[in-house]
Amino acid sequence: MPSHDDVDAFLTETLVGSDPTLDAALRAQHDAGLPAIEVAPVNAKFLHLLTRIAGARRVLEVGTLGGYSTIWFARAVGTGGRVVTIEAEPANADIARANLERAGVAGRVEVRVGRGADVLPTLVDEEPFDLVFIDADKESNETYLDWAARLGRPGTVVVLDNVVRGGEVADAGTSDSKVQGARRGILMLGSDPRFDATALQTLDRKGWDGVAVAIVVDSSPGR
Repeated sequence: MPSHDDVDAFLTETLVGSDPTLDAALRAQHDAGLPAIEVAPVNAKFLHLLTRIAGARRVLEVGTLGGYSTIWFARAVGTGGRVVTIEAEPANADIARANLERAGVAGRVEVRVGRGADVLPTLVDEEPFDLVFIDADKESNETYLDWAARLGRPGTVVVLDNVVRGGEVADAGTSDSKVQGARRGILMLGSDPRFDATALQTLDRKGWDGVAVAIVVDSSPGR
């Protein structure tokens, strides 16, 4: 019986394929000592297609790392589109900028350096975002979701990554702060009237996890 790693390899080879630019981005990230916590290729392709399905021209990403998923988003929004990505670590942001430049999409991406909770309020005067991807410190999920609604519009797609945490999200008594953050994010999506959401479990080379996918139905501040 093939393993989930075998299935992931088959899906990646068949549906994603090899891309020298993306491979170079991952190598640069690895060589710089960044953790291998970027989204898996099949999931990155999912985000890319979701962006295109939504017709998103403005994408907000919270958590850049080395810019791997950022490249996928930048390709999806196309010429004239815009991606704003937020990264807390200046060194990571430098790696991401180099990767974006190499990929030929730096002109449609703005990398903002700082904690998400500090940077997000500075975006209030910009045009609403069409899609928001949250993949940063899990403890701040509620803050990021709140700003996703505020900075979006009715119909904005919101994707919250790493919400299953190897199944631990179902443990109400967990002491793991990341799992607690994932639980709070799911509970907020289920109770906050600004969102309509669901979640999907994933099983790939990175293990058992999942994503929550929502649309904004009301972008008014507050809950």
